[in-house]
Formats: sequence, C-alpha cells, structure tokens
Amino acid sequence: MNWVDDRIHVHQYLKVAELNENGQNNEFYRRVFLYINSLPSIEDSNFTNLFSGKKSTDIILSLDDNQVIQDEFLGARVDWVNKVERFDHGGVCNRSFLLRIKKKDKRRTLRPYLQHIHTVSDDIEQRRSELKLFINNGPSENPVNGRWRSVPFTHHSTLDTIAMDADLKNKVKSDLENFIKSQNYYHKMGRAWKRNYLLYGPSGTGKSSFIGAMANFLNYDVYDIDLSRVSDDSDLKLLLLQTSSRSLIVIEDLDRLINEKLTTTTLSGLLNFMDGIVNSCCGDEKIMVFTMNSKDQIDPAMLRPGRIDVHIHFPFCDFNSFKYLANNYLGVKEHKLFPQVEEIFHSGATMSPAAIGELMIVNRSSPSRALKSVITALQSNGTEGKIGGKGKRLSDSASSPLRLEPPLHAEETGGANWKDSVPGAKEVRKLYGLLRLKSCKSPSSFDHDPGMIER
Repeated sequence: MNWVDDRIHVHQYLKVAELNENGQNNEFYRRVFLYINSLPSIEDSNFTNLFSGKKSTDIILSLDDNQVIQDEFLGARVDWVNKVERFDHGGVCNRSFLLRIKKKDKRRTLRPYLQHIHTVSDDIEQRRSELKLFINNGPSENPVNGRWRSVPFTHHSTLDTIAMDADLKNKVKSDLENFIKSQNYYHKMGRAWKRNYLLYGPSGTGKSSFIGAMANFLNYDVYDIDLSRVSDDSDLKLLLLQTSSRSLIVIEDLDRLINEKLTTTTLSGLLNFMDGIVNSCCGDEKIMVFTMNSKDQIDPAMLRPGRIDVHIHFPFCDFNSFKYLANNYLGVKEHKLFPQVEEIFHSGATMSPAAIGELMIVNRSSPSRALKSVITALQSNGTEGKIGGKGKRLSDSASSPLRLEPPLHAEETGGANWKDSVPGAKEVRKLYGLLRLKSCKSPSSFDHDPGMIER
C-alpha cells in the first residue's frame, strides 16, 4: 500500500546538513539526530547500531549510515534518510538527514512537525543530561565523525571537592554564575558572550581537576584541543567554528607547547583564536580555559585583558589545604599529628596536592599511617622547600575584582628569604679580607661591586 501511495503522490525533500555554509555545527542537525534515534520505528530499520548506555544495562539504538526510518505526525507519513557521502579514501565528505514529505501534507504539517522535533529533543537532553568530552582529530586522519570525536564526560570533580581557599572558591563561583546570566549585558556592550581563564602553577596542583569542576558546575561540554594535531592557524579557526555553545574550550600546557615549539600554530594564530573575529562569530556562551606551569616566558600580548580575563594561580599545598585534603581523602578533620604537620609546613616544606592525595589514597585504611607517610615525604622535601623559598599558598587569595590571583608579597616571590640569603658575619669578614689583599690589583672595592648587591 505504501508503494502505491509513493507512486501516486509527489514528494518534496528537505535536507538538514551537519554543518552550515560557514563550516559551523548546525544545531538543528543535532536535534534531528536525537529525535530520530528515539523513534520506536528505528527497530524496523535494516541496519541499526547498538551501543551501551550510561548504565551498563542500557542499550542505545542508532540509525546506521544511509538507512531510512519512518515517522508519522498528524496523520502524515514522512521518511528520514541518514545520508552520508564519503571521500574515495574513506573520510566523511558530508553528513545530513534527508526529510521526505508529501507536498500535499507539507503546508499543513511541516512547521508544527519541526517544532515537535525541537520539543522532543529538548526533553531527551534534559533526561539524559550527559556531558561530552570532545577531542580533535588531525586533518589527515580521515575520521568517521568529522574533526571532533567525543566520549561521555565522566569527571567527578566538583568545586566543593577542589582544595582551594574558600574565599577564592566563592569568587570563582560568583564569576561563573554572573557569566551565565549576562547574555543581554554582553550583547548590549557589543561583545561576544565569552570569558577566558588562565590556570597556572606547577604540575599536580589541580588545574585539570578544576576544569572538570567548572564543566560540572556549568553543565557544559568540554572541547580539549590538542595543538599538536592542528596543522596551521586556519585549521585552528576551523576547529573553533565547529564547537557548540555552552561549552568549555580547553588548551592545556600552552607554555610548554609554545616554548618547546611543539605546535605549528603561530603566536598570531593563537592570539586571534583567543579574541579574534572568528572567536566572536562561532556561537555564544563559551568559556576558554588555558593552563600553564608558568607564565613568565609568555608574550604579554597573550595575557592582556580580553584574551585572558581571569588569572588563577595553583600553588603547592599549605597547611590549610592539607587539612582540606585530609578531610576529603581520609574523613579526618582533626588528628594528634596535625600540629607536627603544621610545623613542617611552617618550616618551608611543601608538596603538590596530587602527591599528598596519592599518599592518602594508598594508606586510606589507616589515617595515622597516611599522615605519617605525608610527614615523612614533607621532611624529605624540607631541604628543597627552604632552598627554593616559600611559594604562594592556596590560602593567599587576596585579589582584585578581575584578577583572581594572589598579589606578590616580598616573601612570596619564589626566591629565598632575604635573611637566609645574607652570608654570616664570619664569611663576610673572610671575603672582605680576601678582597683587600687583591685591592692593589683592582680599582673596584667590595662596597661598590654591583654583582654583590641584593636584588
């Protein structure tokens, strides 16, 4: 009967492409994808893919390439084709959904049908609420699903579990909350609705975990850009165009990639990526996050406001952050060994939160043994801590409204304390006597030697 009906009536075809004419993701394509794969008739398709769901017992059905699925709406029958056109060498040239509808039904049903797809896809997204982590493919890899491939984002870190000073954490939360409520403000000011964060500090201090916490707090997908897989500046722009709204766009270890020349992307290309015209035209409600071990060797042009709006420093542990970790990992708020740990921290010893956390995980069955292992590790690092001086601590969180980083104090600049660096009186007298013996050969005196001035 359907065959006869198809022969009698004239049909019209409407195409929903994955990418628009500018190479950006077509939001409606994603909605159609969710809608079609939710239809009961997908089980009647000749080829259907089966995937495991979020739970081990869930099975998800997905329409295979170039397969047809039928739907019915307000008495009208329509067909969808999951159309995939490939290059000869196997890469994807174009992906789209093709809607076939009778011309006699189009005027009556098309507009409400498309609105129905919007409503159903919204409901599916709310029920699933599954965040995704997107990873970029290289331009020559011929991936099946375009330049981005995704996996479920299952990072369990939250802002509540991050070992960070409470005042600083509240400022970060407030900044993020203000951002997601400020669409009209940004548009009124003529600015793209985006915000850029820089997380910097030594390895193991929680920068990656903080990104996971941001994504879970905002309920944003994450696009993790591997610059070593980016061929040039234009390729980086193309990747940006194919990101979606309500997302975190992440580049980690940017200082290492630049200083060690591990990317073919130029400085100009990175600057334009951060705040260029393409950045302003690739969708709203995006946050870019860059991580570095140090920003000392970075061109100041990359760090100016507009390119980096918020700076957050991630230092090694102090005693306050240690207590937070002990509570999280061991469930211990107070312990008889805490005073000894505090004394060691005050002596200048320090470790990364990751190193301390690992010791606590290994010894979690015995909090006392875990704390003793931390004490032993801190004592072995104590000499290094004194030589390196005091680094900035997590609790040093005084900050300006825009720059969420502690100000540098004289004793916290990373160099040795000036008292520790001044030689003892005996050493000074010996050195001065030696210089006096040589004074007949040199016009310079110790008092005027610029190399001996403390800077």
